[in-house]
Amino acid sequence: MSTVALGDDLGIETSTELKTRLAPLVDQAGDLTLDASQIGRIHTASVQVLCAFVEARRKAGHPTGFYGCTATFRDAARLLGVTQALGLDAPHDNLKSVENAA
Repeated sequence: MSTVALGDDLGIETSTELKTRLAPLVDQAGDLTLDASQIGRIHTASVQVLCAFVEARRKAGHPTGFYGCTATFRDAARLLGVTQALGLDAPHDNLKSVENAA
């Protein structure tokens, strides 16, 4: 099993680098864990990269999981509706709901 640290900043300006870093791992056999324990900032573009990566590995028959997910990462996944796509457990929602200001 391999572990890849995602780092602390997954802002939009880092999404291309994230994709480039993860691309060679799509076909890596065996379990892969993405260490999300340092994420303090994340934008939708990086979440999309992670969703595409997890899905590509799933289709190839390679399990991918996350370790140490920060509240920032879990909140972004929840707000974007991708917790299931990323294979994240649905934690207790302490925020209850997000009000739509529109």
